[in-house]
Amino acid sequence: MIAANNVTLRIGKKALFEDVNIKFTEGNCYGLIGANGAGKSTFLKILSGQLETTHGDITITPGQRLSFLQQDHFKYDAFSVLDTVIMGNARLYEIMKEKETIYAKEDFTEEDGIRASELEAEFAEMDGWNAESDAEQLLNGLGIPTDMHYAQMSDLNGSEKVKVLLAQALFGNPDILLLDEPTNHLDLDAIAWLEEFLINFENTVIVVSHDRYFLNKVCTHTADIDYGKIQLYAGNYDFWFESSQLLVKQMKEANKKKEEKIKELQEFISRFSANASKSKQATSRKKALEKIQLEEIRPSSRKYPYIDFRPNRDIGNEVLMVENLSKTIDGVKVLDNLTFTLGREDKVAFVGGNELAKTTLFKILMGEMEPDEGYYKWGVTTSQAYFPKDSTEEFNNELTIVDWLTQYSEIKDVTYVRGFLGRMLFAGDDGVKKVKVLSGGEKVRCLLSKMMISGANILLLDEPTNHLDMESITALNNGLIKFPGVLLFASHDHQFVETTANRIMEIMPNGSLIDKITTYDEYLASDEMARKRQVYLMQEEDN
Repeated sequence: MIAANNVTLRIGKKALFEDVNIKFTEGNCYGLIGANGAGKSTFLKILSGQLETTHGDITITPGQRLSFLQQDHFKYDAFSVLDTVIMGNARLYEIMKEKETIYAKEDFTEEDGIRASELEAEFAEMDGWNAESDAEQLLNGLGIPTDMHYAQMSDLNGSEKVKVLLAQALFGNPDILLLDEPTNHLDLDAIAWLEEFLINFENTVIVVSHDRYFLNKVCTHTADIDYGKIQLYAGNYDFWFESSQLLVKQMKEANKKKEEKIKELQEFISRFSANASKSKQATSRKKALEKIQLEEIRPSSRKYPYIDFRPNRDIGNEVLMVENLSKTIDGVKVLDNLTFTLGREDKVAFVGGNELAKTTLFKILMGEMEPDEGYYKWGVTTSQAYFPKDSTEEFNNELTIVDWLTQYSEIKDVTYVRGFLGRMLFAGDDGVKKVKVLSGGEKVRCLLSKMMISGANILLLDEPTNHLDMESITALNNGLIKFPGVLLFASHDHQFVETTANRIMEIMPNGSLIDKITTYDEYLASDEMARKRQVYLMQEEDN
């Protein structure tokens, strides 16, 4: 059990949290939700002891071990992958290293023997003999192959490091597990594995995530941060949403009845207060009026952007033809003889773990990269808008937000351009902010404004939900569902893919393509996908 007792945190004059009291108990998984800036990650840092409170304290059941997902991806670069995972249980790792030091001594003393015996007993009690196999099992489950387990962390790329650090947090069956955005940079297979792990995890979990499907799948409770308070709900994210909406509705209805009663009493008092025969009744009504209190209904701090992609023209029957497309990067064939044709109603989700292949394909289709072999052809009635995974260069300039978006608009009127920015929650003085100082989420909202103002009838989006809060993801999801044009997109958000796509393409690690007209859930359950995956794995083993 871990609890916050009258916790207050002030940053300058602003109170991020005010007298928060909440208890997280064993056997439950809590989804910690709230708008951007509400303090979700900060609260996890308070619980983990990384951040001191202004007032109040955190209590943990004596003897329980707390583990959290590290955010510094370079912290363990000097260590091997396997050692990094085992470090998740700091005491166990200390014992292992001390044992190694003692047994490496040439002048092994009697005192060393006694100490080694003590360490061996503690090591066995902590199930140390299974530490390496347990760590390897976690790594394999998250998609880190065995041949990488003894590599240096410095040799891994960003997404691989994230998986190792997640395995570190999960290692050794911690009593309390704190996870801040654990699904970021995970492929859908790794996310599915993590879901099953947490569903079967018997201790306390507190998780921050923007992945609605993930929260619905793993959470037994939802802790909602709003206006410096934390309200606890039993149930997953969807249950919280329905419950919170119902609660506000009930409060409004109760207030409406009270307002009607107040009006009735006021009218009676006004009519009969001067009437001697009715004065007692008027006085009684006055007392009743004083006792009626309206419930305080504070609007949520959450803000939903308005995302609406409207094509300037309809698409003809010819949309996109891709023929025998191949591309090799740094000696690795990431696209191998890809062939497919898109129709005017296709909404295609590119899934699977081959991140480079998906990004490469999008860049080729947008003319930013040339294929080694094959070709592609867009239909004459098509126009494309592109959301790149890496938009660093796009914002590496001195332009204000308004000037930046105006350059992409056919209509140069400032009011017209500001209208699109307003939809994405850029209001007033926000328009004169320099784009180079924007946060990750703000840059994403700018790019979506650019796509809306383009009037394109084909949208290509490479991981658009990265850096977005839950409200913006929901708005984008709804906007793409309504979009009447053609979509090609890559996303790790299960609900986003399931509710938007009607066609699934997976580029396998060898660059080949699985293409199926289906929903995402049907694709995951399909025998064909399982068979093709098995064929690919057998080919890899033969190689």
